[in-house]
Amino acid sequence: MDFDPYFLDRRQVARAFNRAAGTYAANAAFQDEIAARLDERLELVRLAPRRILEAGAGCGNGVNLLRRRYPRAEIYALDLAVEMLRAARRHPGGGGGVPGVCADAGKLPIAGRSVDLIFSNLTLQWCNDLEAVFREFQRVLEVGGLLMFTTLGPDTLKELRASWAAVDDGVHVNAFVDMHDVGDAMIRAGFSGPVLDREDVTLTYAGVPALMRELKLLGAHNVAAGRAHGLSSRHRLQQMMAAYERFRRADGRIPATQEVIYGHGWVPPAGARPQDGSTVATFPLSELRRRAT
Repeated sequence: MDFDPYFLDRRQVARAFNRAAGTYAANAAFQDEIAARLDERLELVRLAPRRILEAGAGCGNGVNLLRRRYPRAEIYALDLAVEMLRAARRHPGGGGGVPGVCADAGKLPIAGRSVDLIFSNLTLQWCNDLEAVFREFQRVLEVGGLLMFTTLGPDTLKELRASWAAVDDGVHVNAFVDMHDVGDAMIRAGFSGPVLDREDVTLTYAGVPALMRELKLLGAHNVAAGRAHGLSSRHRLQQMMAAYERFRRADGRIPATQEVIYGHGWVPPAGARPQDGSTVATFPLSELRRRAT
C-alpha cells in the first residue's frame, strides 16, 4: 500500500478536537456562520423530519438551529471527539438534553432507514473516504430522506499553503476535495440528484501567529500523515511568515481563504437508479455576520 502523506489519522483528529473542546466555541465564528447559512437552505426544502442526525455536532450550535426549525423532531448529536459532546452539554444553547453519540461518520452505530435528515457542517473535510461516509449516510437515511452538508474545498488556506511552499516541500496544510469529486462520490453512494455549489469566504487576521493560534484553538491544525513531527524551527516559521507578507492587504491584515462547498442529496426509492442531477453555481462572497479576528 502506497503511503499517502495527506491521509488523516482519525485518532489524531479526535485527539485534536478533544484538546480543543474548551476553546472551540469561543473561536468558531466562521463555523457558526456557515451553520446558519446551511440552516437557511432548509427553508427551501419541504421536509418534516421525525428524527435528525447532526454529524459532526461540535459544541452544539447546529443542534440549537435544528431545534428551532424542527421543534418536534428527535435530534441526535454525533461527533468523533467525546469531549466536544461534553462541551456541547455545558455550552449555552448547545446540545444539552440531546442524545450524544461518539462515533466515526464512516461507521455509524445507527440502524438503517431510521433518520429523515442528516445535517453536517464543516465535518466531511476530516474524513479520508468520502464515498464510504456517504454510503453510511445513505444507509441510515429513510427513503426520501435528505442529506444537507457543507465541507471545505481545495482553495481553503491557499495563502498558508503557498507561503509554506516557498520554504520547503513538506505537508503543512491538510488536503481538501474538489466540489466535483464530492458530487461524484455522492452519486456513487446512491444519492439522487445531488446539488452542489461553492463560495469563497475570506477571513482576515492581524498576522500569521493569530491565524495559527485560532486553528489550534479550533483543533483544525494539520494532522496529515506526512506532516513533520515536532515543532517547526523558528527559522522556517520566520521564512513562512515572511512569504505570507505578499498577501497582506491594504488595511494591514492578512487574508485566509475558506472555500465552502454546500451540498444536498436525497435517498431515492428502492430500485430507482440515481441520476446525475448535480448543478454547479458560484455565489458572491457576502459579509460574515461576525468577523473572525
